[in-house]
Amino acid sequence: MTAYTFKILRFNPQKGRRPFYQTYTLAVKPDSSLLDCLNQIKWRLDGTLSFRRSCRSGICGSCAMNINGKNVLACETKIADLKTKNIVIKPLPHFVIIKDLVVDLKPFFNGIKAVKPYRIFDTKDETGKETLQTEKERERLDGLYECIHCGACTSSCPSFWHNDEYRGPAALLKAGRCMCDSRYNEIKERCAIIDNKDGVWGCHTIFNCVEACPKNLNPAETIQRLKRAVIRDKVTR
Repeated sequence: MTAYTFKILRFNPQKGRRPFYQTYTLAVKPDSSLLDCLNQIKWRLDGTLSFRRSCRSGICGSCAMNINGKNVLACETKIADLKTKNIVIKPLPHFVIIKDLVVDLKPFFNGIKAVKPYRIFDTKDETGKETLQTEKERERLDGLYECIHCGACTSSCPSFWHNDEYRGPAALLKAGRCMCDSRYNEIKERCAIIDNKDGVWGCHTIFNCVEACPKNLNPAETIQRLKRAVIRDKVTR
């Protein structure tokens, strides 16, 4: 067991106090995850500490937060990998804090809703039959469907910092997934949705989203592909 110091940003709007840091000292095994440590702090030291958690397996994205200046999933982050005994924990930056490490993700999910991440078709086009894909058509979706909606990429995006109407990397990755899906054929409508400053043209290709993604996805590359798709659509109109 090794003693670690956890400096956690606290904020409770009901008490009317400005955000402040509170420090806890906890002895844990070096192979413990950060989520294990937060659980121990809440259960043993301070039951008022608030944070999101669920699957503990890097699937749900609930425990995304900022650790020592980097957006990560607490459940996937090992204490030993941080290579320091002083750990600073903050909520995801540039989202409104609800309480402690819990933030309001409505702007993030509004961006995803805005790109219409589902099949769009008229009822007259519905055949009632299953739409099949070949193996190669399915492989085109690799790297596009694995997003767990944790918000880490959007939180790290400067374009989102300055324009909360910007769809964000995760939403545009979702748009790219729809554009590449052979079962979807609403290319012109989808291009119109993302062909604006709140869509693909809001991206300045800084690659923060790539660094922040816990699933090693590449939203920046997908956005560049979407830009080319939008230009091709304009040329063929």
